[in-house]
Amino acid sequence: MFYRGERLPDLGPLKLPITVPGRALDFSRAAFAAPVVHARVASVFSELAAEEVQTLPVEIEGQPEPFFILVATQLIQCIDEQVSRHIKKWTPEDGRPEKLGKYRDVRGMRIDSSRVGDAKIFRPQGWAIVLIVREDIKDALERMGATGTTFEEV
Repeated sequence: MFYRGERLPDLGPLKLPITVPGRALDFSRAAFAAPVVHARVASVFSELAAEEVQTLPVEIEGQPEPFFILVATQLIQCIDEQVSRHIKKWTPEDGRPEKLGKYRDVRGMRIDSSRVGDAKIFRPQGWAIVLIVREDIKDALERMGATGTTFEEV
């Protein structure tokens, strides 16, 4: 539900266990690619893309600092299959008729920026495990030294 590209209703108190011990990162992913962000990262998204994100408070086992699940509220059909390095879709031979024609693997993804418009943060339709942000958000996160972030131009 965290990567369907829509605002969520009040889910009540959310709790996450620690699955990888060590120092907490400012940006990490929970199950199913749900971004979990420290309050200072959440504030960057809220300041630069308030209409495009939802932050849901989450309690993390053994972590006194405030964290949030970050929900990008837009899915945009923007993957450029012709220039992406590797696109694989589900076929009848895979035996998964409910996934037929959908993306099975995407590597070296490139997007058609003409389809993105003014969006600052979104997930690409069909490959929602990826979170795409505009340069100003990337720059703000890098300036603050946010840990756990990695960026790749698409």
